[in-house]
Amino acid sequence: MATKAKTKSKPAAKKKVVAKPATPKKGFQPTKLKLLRPVPSDIEIAQAGKLKAISQVAEELGLKPNELELFGPYKAKIKLEVYDRLQNRPDGKYIDVTAITPTPLGEGKTTTTVGLSQALGAHLGKKVITAIRQPSQGPTFGIKGGAAGGGYSQVIPMEDFNLHLTGDIHAITAAHNLVSAALDARVMHEKMQDDEKLFNALCPMDKKGNRRFSPSMLRRLQKLGITKTDPNALTPEERIRFARLDIDESTITWRRVIDINDRFLREVQVGLGKDEAGFEHRSGYDITVASEIMAVLALTTSLEDMRERFGRMVVATNKRGEAVTVEDLGAAGAVTVLMKDAIKPNLMQTLEGTPAIVHAGPFANIAHGQSSIIADKIALKLVGKNGYVITESGFGADIGMEKFFGIKCRYSGLIPSVVVLVATVRALKMHGGGPKVVAGKPLAAEYMDENLDLLRKGLPNMERHIQNALKYGVNVVVAVNSFATDTPAEVEIVRQAALAAGAMDAVVSTHWADGGKGSIQLAEAVIKAAQKPSHFKQLYPVEMSIKEKIETIAREIYRADGVDYSPQAEEQIERYNRLGFDNLPICMAKTHLSFSTDAALKGAPTGFRVSVREIRASVGAGFLYPILGDMRTMPGLPTRPVFYDVDLDLKTGKVVGLF
Repeated sequence: MATKAKTKSKPAAKKKVVAKPATPKKGFQPTKLKLLRPVPSDIEIAQAGKLKAISQVAEELGLKPNELELFGPYKAKIKLEVYDRLQNRPDGKYIDVTAITPTPLGEGKTTTTVGLSQALGAHLGKKVITAIRQPSQGPTFGIKGGAAGGGYSQVIPMEDFNLHLTGDIHAITAAHNLVSAALDARVMHEKMQDDEKLFNALCPMDKKGNRRFSPSMLRRLQKLGITKTDPNALTPEERIRFARLDIDESTITWRRVIDINDRFLREVQVGLGKDEAGFEHRSGYDITVASEIMAVLALTTSLEDMRERFGRMVVATNKRGEAVTVEDLGAAGAVTVLMKDAIKPNLMQTLEGTPAIVHAGPFANIAHGQSSIIADKIALKLVGKNGYVITESGFGADIGMEKFFGIKCRYSGLIPSVVVLVATVRALKMHGGGPKVVAGKPLAAEYMDENLDLLRKGLPNMERHIQNALKYGVNVVVAVNSFATDTPAEVEIVRQAALAAGAMDAVVSTHWADGGKGSIQLAEAVIKAAQKPSHFKQLYPVEMSIKEKIETIAREIYRADGVDYSPQAEEQIERYNRLGFDNLPICMAKTHLSFSTDAALKGAPTGFRVSVREIRASVGAGFLYPILGDMRTMPGLPTRPVFYDVDLDLKTGKVVGLF
């Protein structure tokens, strides 16, 4: 307190008032965007974004500190125990973002997914989570670039999102190649040793003459119907059955993986070292996201379920025609150990501070192309009854949405509330007969100028996708992802066609340039559609025969006249029927650029047939995947990959060149 003044000329000093610290606001706090024109590059926007501490994002979402594993200040893993804590809480609304048949440039599914989430959370006050896949480094460094969204609708930090994140894809690479090494080594050792030596090597005696079975060995014995737990108690015949896998090398389907587009590893000769002389054979590499381990990660529902699925993964058949699994190799437990952290979903945020869960990234060509069931289940509990989980499915609706419903929803038991179908004027013009669209090359004038006739000719593609979604009993909202070159007349034609085809609403969205503010009308349409009842039903029961399931998808979704099977596919169908794999759902592997198997056939084609070249089994993941046409599992680099632009600013430490 001030002392009394000694003279009248000096008034008493006023009492100093110390401001109390403001009481922090509870609940979600959006991050405000500063929209610039022209819109900067994606990475410039992302790096200028204001990041909340990931602990704040988690707290706003209702996660407890002990339910997180922090990976620096801006990303974390969510422990699976959170689902147990919230298991009695009602689920939120489950929204799938898909698209019409895209151009090679893509039509903005992820950007729409993020923009819609930002609109719901940052502008309309809804509890929302974005649930999307982690991208592969192959496309990131190849031709596509990053997959964190774009413009003012992105997940950040985008460098982390597009590169290592928390190491899940690296864990899958290590786990997959462990199986590859175990498989080749087992074939070699079985050829080099007689039955007695092989058994003694697998179950060696200790100094007291005792032997033991590993946990994985006990699982193999159970499969063989042998109930004994003491290796010394096995009969000579049981020892042989246990120890010798007797793999038919011509049936090996398990290759190697790496998360880089390396076309020269597609087919390789292995075993060229001097110690492996006589065991040389052909093998090859797929991209890591094509690994069945990635597909298992996306479809599993718990650590226990993941361990069982890894054990069921088939690597070959033996000379008696029986399936040889990763459990038989003794590697399933070790694979689970390598994947024990990868099963935990990753928490990030959007540019406007809404939470994003990034988890798994199965290759949409040969797998189901969805983020994980575990991420979605946790997200639906976290947002609660009045909240929204916005996820997306890879490629166009004929592939991504069909697999989302037929595989992911079938295994998760989750019921979708709304399908958001992303359409662009550009793609519809291409389907109307416009010039070829090539990534990395300027667009033709037809895509830059108003051309209503060309647009009208392409509308049947969108209309067919809407009709397909309605077959599942799910409400459809069309999001017209609008570019600056779109004219009001063009956009209105698309809207009216969508409504006439059965969409509940069709809304223009400008989220790329305007962030969540540009998707408010879309968000309002989704809220309205989600309040309507959903009458979800599957396209086929898994009890159908393999051919019936394939032909149902080809007829009902693609509108093909029929299906033709190669001799190889016919033999595989017979084998899978014999092995008991015929009750698995179907995961079609075909081009994403057409309803047909011919990428050049645009629009809504009819009068074509589908040819099944071969059918592969992902038994651990839980599906069969027919390969239609020439599908590659290892992309190649173009002459001018985008990695040319990726570098590190040595003064600031920032990544440059990602987009």
